[in-house]
Amino acid sequence: MCCSARSSRGGTVADGSVARRRREDPARATEEARPAAAPRGSGARRRSAVELDRVIHERVRLGIVSALAVNDKLSFNDLKRLLDTSDGNLSVHARRLEEAGYIECIKSFRGRVPRTEYRLTAEGRRALERYLDHMEALIRHVRSQ
Repeated sequence: MCCSARSSRGGTVADGSVARRRREDPARATEEARPAAAPRGSGARRRSAVELDRVIHERVRLGIVSALAVNDKLSFNDLKRLLDTSDGNLSVHARRLEEAGYIECIKSFRGRVPRTEYRLTAEGRRALERYLDHMEALIRHVRSQ
């Protein structure tokens, strides 16, 4: 498939199909941008140890995990206020962390008012520690250059 076309001035321009695919299906575009998997025994294991945890490496999700690391539990409204985000945005990112097993969602009622609270799981704490170790190593490496 061709990704370019001739411009009116004779140059070559992108036809926009890649950008259009990214807008239509960002997950697929991300998969297309990833390099092919390396064969076994050729450093694939080393590369996976170097990659960042994509679940945590996002501003709102890192904020949720960090806030829960220093608090036993936080309510949905506490997290929303701390992270200055919308209900929908917080809900989507919290669900992603919950699916990864990094946080636990506890739903209850206080009187007749529903209450949602979140806690960091042991797996979530380990993931945050790995992420921080990775970032510290990266900072040390860059500063030693």
